[in-house]
Amino acid sequence: MGYETIEVRKLTPTIGALVSGVNLGGDLSNRQFDEIHQALLDNLVLFFRDQTMTVEQHKAFGAHFGKLHVHPNAPRAVEGHPEILVIKADETSKRVAGEVWHSDVSCELEPPMGSILHIHQVPENGGGDTMFANMYAAYEALSAPMQHFLAGLTAVHMSLKSANHQYRERGPEQRFPEAEHPVIRTHPETGRKALFVNRGFTARIPQLTAAESDAVLEMLFRHAEQARFHCRFKWEPGSVAFWDNRATMHQAMWDYYPQKRFGYRVTVCGDRPA
Repeated sequence: MGYETIEVRKLTPTIGALVSGVNLGGDLSNRQFDEIHQALLDNLVLFFRDQTMTVEQHKAFGAHFGKLHVHPNAPRAVEGHPEILVIKADETSKRVAGEVWHSDVSCELEPPMGSILHIHQVPENGGGDTMFANMYAAYEALSAPMQHFLAGLTAVHMSLKSANHQYRERGPEQRFPEAEHPVIRTHPETGRKALFVNRGFTARIPQLTAAESDAVLEMLFRHAEQARFHCRFKWEPGSVAFWDNRATMHQAMWDYYPQKRFGYRVTVCGDRPA
């Protein structure tokens, strides 16, 4: 579509677009918000350069698209702002958030609609890119018999699959959600079908035996992780990414240890996959 208040340049033919001509920390018009929303539906992930936002402005931008999500087991690192998730890695890190392909908190009964990450500091020698995958395209590339087979299946998504170290460190008083979702979900706004499993959270397909479930999931993970469905974003200080969790998954590259990468993320609540 054509845009009147923002400029949108596709990053790849499959997924991703760079948006310019807008200040996310400023007073956006309703038309700008509408066009950003439409650009997200069209491109699945949007990238913005040279953005300056306070924590309050970051939250306000995200809240325009829906209620803000509070992560079930992440530490509350910004006092008074439980909706802010700190994304940080440095010389003390033993692991980083998101280094396995995933859709954010897909283990929730109502997984997030989208996430908005604002990076403040990048590794001094490069690295720290994020990969995004188009799960519409992953579904559409499956054979018709495989699409038919998967149509009636569900999958169990478990927080503990990605957060078992937090369970060991902080104990069962933390909330570690688990939910069962369709393997193929229909996007609530576009009506398009997307593959909705990911290596980070999806643990099993209950309609299959354990061996069958493991084999099918591993096939689907490898299928969706093919480079032909991807785009790759190189962060700069002040860069923002806004992605649609309902039709994408992503992976943060941890190729910069022991250097530092730092930013804030807000996440917009979604609905139950259908």
